[in-house]
Amino acid sequence: MIVLVPAYEPDQRLVQLVETLCAAAPDVGIVVVDDGSGPRHLEVFDAVRARGATVIGHPVNRGKGYALRSGFRYVARMHPDQDVVSADCDGQHTAVDILRVAARARATGAMVLGAREFSGAVPARSMLGNRVARALVGAVMHCRLQDTQTGLRGYPSGMLAWLQTIPGDRFEYELTVLLSAARAGLPVEELPIATVYLDGNASSHFRPVIDSLRVLRPLLTFSASSLAAFGIDTLALMVFSQLTGILWVSVLAARAISSIVNFLVNRRWVFSSRARHWGLEALRYWALVAVLLTANYALLATMTEADLALLPAKLVTEAVLFVASYEVQHRFVFAAPRRAATGAPEAPRPADLSRFSPHPQPDRTAR
Repeated sequence: MIVLVPAYEPDQRLVQLVETLCAAAPDVGIVVVDDGSGPRHLEVFDAVRARGATVIGHPVNRGKGYALRSGFRYVARMHPDQDVVSADCDGQHTAVDILRVAARARATGAMVLGAREFSGAVPARSMLGNRVARALVGAVMHCRLQDTQTGLRGYPSGMLAWLQTIPGDRFEYELTVLLSAARAGLPVEELPIATVYLDGNASSHFRPVIDSLRVLRPLLTFSASSLAAFGIDTLALMVFSQLTGILWVSVLAARAISSIVNFLVNRRWVFSSRARHWGLEALRYWALVAVLLTANYALLATMTEADLALLPAKLVTEAVLFVASYEVQHRFVFAAPRRAATGAPEAPRPADLSRFSPHPQPDRTAR
């Protein structure tokens, strides 16, 4: 088992974590990724290296997601049969919980999330951010997860190649991993852990506004795409309705225009489809369009016959069909091919380890 710790400008809590892990489980390997922390923090990295950890890193800060992928790549190359547990460097995760998550991942072969219970004195930004993400992710994944933003996660060794293919360089990476796991049919479990916040979580580099938008971007892009399609569809509907005066012709023409735009946007930017041939996806998508079009027309006809004006009827109809449209596209139209629980979508590219420094280096503090 390898404990992977991405670290940006760490303090002595990282040293304490490495000491505690080495004392509790001497056979566990520890890999620390220095994410461009700079010369002021060399003493900390030298200290953890002296205590038995391997230190690799980047010359400049690239973000947590990038650091995690670097770590996965290193472990896959140097320790190909080892499972990995990722943990934060700021003291939020105890050695006991790290080892519990490691044991659960090894026993089940699933991705295991160390789920905080958020009881006691929890910083408001952490509580709010997790509640928003939890509600949105739960709606997408059709399961209730207690903690979608936890940094303590266990990954079986067979997932390491797949983890290197997930996009996102900063805090959004870990949420994208969860959404991608749902698409790929990979098992995800939770294990309750202690909730630890030191000094109001002051050491966290999470920026509430910018990084919250990054974290929620995979969910917000679909909403933005759907909103744009809704605007195009509504405008076209009103125009064709004035021109033809025939509801079914107007609905059909408006949906033809908006669906083409929506398909191209969703395929490229929302679901990031990697299929080389888009023909099958297009057939699935327009089969969905046909079903939704029928439902759309039926709802519109029912409400307008009940003397509801066309525009409010359109708003109600689109709200009802929004969730159904997402679920079908997410799980069927643009779904990644299902593979074995620890399989990877594609073979990883050879790891570039030229910038890594896994071996002890000369003491820089003497300079």
